[in-house]
Formats: sequence, C-alpha cells, structure tokens
Amino acid sequence: SEIDILKNENFAVSTVYGVAPPPSLKQVPLTVSEDNGRYLDIKSSENDNKHGNTEETSLSLSAEVDSRTCKDDLLSSVPRKEMEKLSSCAPSAKAAVHFDKPNRKLSPAFHQALLSFCRMSADSRLGSEVSRIADSEKSVMLMLGRCLPHIVPNVLLAKREELIPLILCTACLHPEPKERDQLLHILFNLIKRPDDEQRQMILTGCVAFARHVGPTRVEAELLPQCWEQINHKYPERRLLVAESCGALAPYLPKEIRSSLVLSMLQQMLMEDKADLVREAVIKSLGIIMGYIDDPDKYQQGFELLLSALGDPSERVVSATHQVFLPAYAAWTTELGNLQFHLIPTLLNKIEKVLREGEHGLDEHKLHMYLSALQSLIPSLFALVLQNAPFTSKAKLQGEVPQIEVTRFPRPVSPLQDVAIIIGSREQLAVLLQLYDYQLEHEGTTGWETLLWVVNQLLPQLIEIVGKINVASTASVHEFSRFFWRLCRTFGKIFTNTKVKPQFQEILRLSEENIDSTSGNAVLTKATVPIYATGVLTCYIQEEDRKLLVGFLEDVMTMLSLSHAPLDSLKASFVELGANPAYHELLLTVLWYGVVHTSALVRCTAARMFELLVKGVHETLVAQRVVPALITLSSDPEISVRIATIPAFGTIMETVTQRELLERVKMQLASFLEDPQYQDQHSLHTEIIKTFGRVGPNAEPRFRDEFVIPHLHKLALVNNQQSVDSKRLDIATHLFEAYSALSCCFISEDLMVNHFLPGLKCLRADMEHLSPEHEVILSSMIKECEQKVENRTVQEPQGSISIAASLVSEDTKTKFLNKMGQLTTSGAMLANVFQRKK
Repeated sequence: SEIDILKNENFAVSTVYGVAPPPSLKQVPLTVSEDNGRYLDIKSSENDNKHGNTEETSLSLSAEVDSRTCKDDLLSSVPRKEMEKLSSCAPSAKAAVHFDKPNRKLSPAFHQALLSFCRMSADSRLGSEVSRIADSEKSVMLMLGRCLPHIVPNVLLAKREELIPLILCTACLHPEPKERDQLLHILFNLIKRPDDEQRQMILTGCVAFARHVGPTRVEAELLPQCWEQINHKYPERRLLVAESCGALAPYLPKEIRSSLVLSMLQQMLMEDKADLVREAVIKSLGIIMGYIDDPDKYQQGFELLLSALGDPSERVVSATHQVFLPAYAAWTTELGNLQFHLIPTLLNKIEKVLREGEHGLDEHKLHMYLSALQSLIPSLFALVLQNAPFTSKAKLQGEVPQIEVTRFPRPVSPLQDVAIIIGSREQLAVLLQLYDYQLEHEGTTGWETLLWVVNQLLPQLIEIVGKINVASTASVHEFSRFFWRLCRTFGKIFTNTKVKPQFQEILRLSEENIDSTSGNAVLTKATVPIYATGVLTCYIQEEDRKLLVGFLEDVMTMLSLSHAPLDSLKASFVELGANPAYHELLLTVLWYGVVHTSALVRCTAARMFELLVKGVHETLVAQRVVPALITLSSDPEISVRIATIPAFGTIMETVTQRELLERVKMQLASFLEDPQYQDQHSLHTEIIKTFGRVGPNAEPRFRDEFVIPHLHKLALVNNQQSVDSKRLDIATHLFEAYSALSCCFISEDLMVNHFLPGLKCLRADMEHLSPEHEVILSSMIKECEQKVENRTVQEPQGSISIAASLVSEDTKTKFLNKMGQLTTSGAMLANVFQRKK
C-alpha cells in the first residue's frame, strides 16, 4: 500500500519565505527529466524571459534537498485525513511544479553563494542516495535494493522484524535477480537466532512472497535460501528451514514437493540433533503428505513414518501422531492402501515383536506400532462410512441429527477427528444414523470395508492379544486402550454384535470347561484383562457394568477351581483399579468371592484384596475391605485365613486411621499368638514375607512394637524346628525380612532386646544350614554391636540406624562381595546401601 501511494500521488508543498510575495510573483516550474527515468532533476524555467526577467535562475541540488526535506517533515506531521485532502488536489507527478520567486535583485552568483551556507553532503554514498529521490516504482525498488543491505546491520536485533515488509516487497519487485537473491539472503539471516514470533513473521512473509511471485520463482529464489541453512549451527535457523518447507508446500511446483523438499526434510529428520527441529520437520512432512500426488513416493513416506514413530524424542512422536500419521493415512486411503498395506504391515510388525520377545519383550517397539495403529482408527472408521452401501443416500436434508458429545474418544488433533476427515459434523451425523440402522437391521452384506474389519482385522488382533505376556502391565494397558478406542469409535451396536461375540467364542466361559486344560488355558492369557478393560468398559450403562462384573466373577471362579495362575485376573484388577470409578465394582466382584461356597474361590478373593488396598480410598477400606477380610480370617479353611495376611499387611503399610490399624494389628496378633497356629508353617512363612515387605514403610510404632518383637519370637521358635527343610525355609525368609528392616531407624533399647537377639537366633540356624548366609549375619551382628557400644559412650539416649552403621567402604565391599555368592537375598541386602545413599 505504501508503494501504491508513492506511485499514484505526489504532494506539492510551497517553500515559504519570510517576506509576503507581491501580486507580480514569478513562477519557476519544476520539470521531470526523462533521461534516466529514475530521478527528479531540477532545472531553471525557460519561461523566465517571458516575465521580463533576464536572470538565469538555477536552484542548486542543495536547495532541492532542502525543499524536499521540509516537505517530508511537513508530511510526517500532517494527519491522515489532511494528507488525503492534499493528495486529492495534488498535481500529477509529470506536471510542472512551481515555486514562488522573490521580487529581489540579487545577482545569481550572490544567491548561489548565499545558498552554499546550507550544509549538505552529496559526495558520499548515502548523500548521493539522499540527493536523488526516486519518482517511479522501479526506481524506488532500485533504491531500496541498494539501501537495505546497509540499513539492516544497524537496526536493533529485537526490532529487525520491522524490516521484513520492506525486504520482501523489494525482493518481489526488484528487476535484478542478483539483488533479489541478496535480499532474500538478508531475510533468512535477518535475526541471528529468531524466536517463535520472529520466525512466524518471516514465514508469513515467505508465504506472501510465494503467493505474489508464483511457483517458478519460489523454487528458484526461496528454496535455495532454505537449502543453504539446512546445516546452520543455530537450531533456530534450522527450525526456520524446517517450518519453511511446510509453509511453502502449497506454492511449489508439484514435482519439487515430492523430490527436493521431501529429500531436505528426510535429511533433517535423520541428521538433526535438536528435538525442536525434528518436530518441525515432522509437521512439515505432514503438510507435504497433503499435497504429494506421486504414488511412487508412498514407500518413502512409510519409511519416514517408521523413523518418526521410533524417534527418541516424545515431542517428535507426538507431532507424528498429531500431523504426519493422519496426513499420510489420508493419502494412503486415497491410494487404497489403508486396509491392504498400512494396517496389515503394522500388525505384522507387532506380531514380529511378540515372536522375538519370548525371552524379553521390546515394550517400546510394541508401543510404537500399536499407538500408530490406534491413531489410524479414525481414518479406518471414516473409510468404512465412505464405502458403506448407504453412502449414496447420505444427503443433508431437513434437520440434521445431533451427535452425542461422548460418541467418539477425544481426538489427539483435529486431523484425527472423524468429522474433519469426512468433511463436516453434519455429514458425519447423517452417515452415523444410517450406519447404526444398517448394522441393526440390514447387516454387513456387500460392505467390503466393514467385512474386512470384522473378518480379518478383529480375529488377527484377538490372536495377537493371546500371545502377550500377561505380566507385562504396559502391554496389557496399551492393548486395552486400543480396543477401547476401536469399540468407542465403531459404536455400541458394532461392539455388541461384532467384537464381544468374537472374544466370548475364544474365552468360552462355561462350567464344562473348568477341568479342560484346552478350554481353560486362554483364561490365563492377556485376552482376559484386555477384554475386561478394553471392551467391557467401553459403555457404562447398568447392563454393561453387570456384564463386566459377571465376567470377572466367572474368571475368578474358573481360575480358582482349576488351580490356574491368577495373573490374568490380577492384571484386570490392576488396570481397572487405576480408575476410582471401578473400585465399587471390583469390591462387588470380591464380595462374590468372599461368600462363595468353594474355599478355592474364597482364597482367591482374599489374595485379590491386596491389589485393591493401595488404590482404594480409606473410607472404602474401612467400610468394605476390612470387614470382608475379617470375615475371611475366620474362615473354616486355614488356607483362606492365610491368604488374608498379605492384604492385612498392605493395610498396615498404607492406611493412617488409628482405629483401623488397631483392628488389623489385633487380627495379625491372633495369627501369631493363637495356639492353633503354632505349627502352621505356611502361615508363619506368609507373615514373615509380609513383615519384610511392609515393615520398612509401615508406621514406626507398629514396626517397633509389633513387627520386630514378633520376628524375634519367630526366630527363637525356628531354632527348635527339627525338620531342616522347614527350618531353612523360615530362616531364609527371616534373613530377607531382617535385611529389609535394617534400613530403618531402630531405638537402642529395641536393638539390644529384640533386633540383635533375633539376628543371633538366625545366625544359629544358618551355621548349620547355609554357611554363606552365616558369614553375612556375623558381619551384621558385629557392626550392630559396635554401633551400640559407640552410641552408649557418645549418646546414651537416642536411636540408631543399622543402615547408617554400614558406612565404611571396607565393610560395604565385604558385604557386597558376600552378597554376590547368594541367590536368595542379594537384591534385598543391596537395598540396604542403595536406600542410604
């Protein structure tokens, strides 16, 4: 707009003298020289003679500058409206401009000498530019082209973006390619380390430039500037290059997008060390994927996708899911490759990871491929809708049905929003209505895309799920989230009629399968927690919750009655227990177990409570958990009573309510002190293991008054045990417990009366049964005694920490060397030193 003003308007401003001119004022016209087309040239008027004046009047260059400077000063102070008035009556740039002549008789030489006292400079580069004022668009461009390189270095870095419009405008309109190149070079080097806002400004300018000059010049002039900075030492400059590739994508020749620009981005993705730069590269790659139309580049795009998904930076992976993957999926869909290449390839890669992971699963790779598959669910659903038998009937007529707010999982970016993939929310609403009707009343006949999902994708996924190690919490969680998103996206009717039946067919939860190993084996696999937490939690109406409760009850019953491992049930409880919304539901399932007729099922229920205690609110623990455990702790079957001990221990470790802790303490005391349990080896083993696990984190008073004294008693009793195998078993568990408790602060009184005597009893067992343990116990006892002696001399009162006593490097080395020889307790004892650090 500024150039247009220069081009179309000139303002005439009179030079004002101190003396008012008389009516016979002579006029001096200003004529425009055409000899170079670039500068105004001031000459004397030829019509002076016509007015009777024989003097040759010549206005010097300095007078011209003076008058022009006055004009500039005046214009800068004139308000906008006044300028518009002035411009409306201003003469054309080519018309003669007249200046008032004074009615004086000074000689021209005197006049010239007088004006020489105006101090001006025309002999320097800048003076030369100032004295020659451009009068056309072309000459303005030439002047800016010459002046800008000198202006830029002298502008504050923080304000250099103010120059961007001038640089771009000049680069657009300048006739000389070499000058344009220099200006664009200045643009890309304008700010040493441009921040976000400055880069956005430069990018906005690049896009404006591109729109103005067209694809050929963008390729010839802008891209070389990007290429030149691809390895710049400052990441901000490389970031500018990465962002430019995406911003300029719509304005480039199509063959350049899929060749040079794709190669530049690929190089930066592979080589750039800065996470921010690679993140920008991924976003630009996504934009390129929206413009690329060369099918030969499909495979290259897939390889870039795998690289991006495997990037070590979370930022880059996140950008891949938000931008690159959905953009690539859209192109894949157009090429017909989504169901026939992209999804099957990712599934094959997941299967390969699981095959290779029999001795150690690469959870990172599994997450990488599965999260990519999850991000493709919206694209797959859009494809199913767009290829449905009813698509031709999907017309926007009359009132459009509303889509429930919770109908779809929240997309991670707009590009994963099914409505945006389809085109509009209204169009999606119409398609969804027809989709639900078709599934409910007309089935899937002839619906190839949906049949592929039902007959190929789902069976393969369910087969994969059966191969996952149920102990891999991360994998179970990943697949659970995947199925949840799949079921929510494809809808309730699809979930109930297509997904659930396939799982139920495999799980076969019926009574006749209880003793059949073939029918029961699948219940120990990850299929159980993934079905429970990924499919049965998708919808939360009453009937859905009942189905989930019934399923978990059936699994608990069947695993218990067939003496199978409980890992799949535990995994379900851990996954569901992470969400407080399911705590009541899980307690309902466990209560079913508490009152079950089979002791095996009651035993399982008792063990499952341990998993719930840590996540459940104390109120629920008091109202629902402890009463259930108290009920089980008086069960006719001793195995059920023993099974409650770990849960009681966990309550001691996590709960703070005094009354609750007392109830638990009383129950544990009855186990330890009731004569009926004195020969219960498995009960004592369970208690010692629980004490070792919860002791270090339990309330200090409980530890001091209950745990340590009872460990002492158990160690004393074990000295009298006549069966060596039982004696060694208890001694080994005692050793683990003492090793864990040695990191705690123990009062001197407790140390002398219980801890040291307990250790000595244990050493007596180990002398006969396990000499390598005995060596470590002797060292522990010696260090403890020495510390007690030192403390007695220095501070008769106070508490000491055994862990604190084991500080000398020699002692540590001796202990660690001994630990290396042990199989049962090395890790536990190492913790003594680790914690103290």
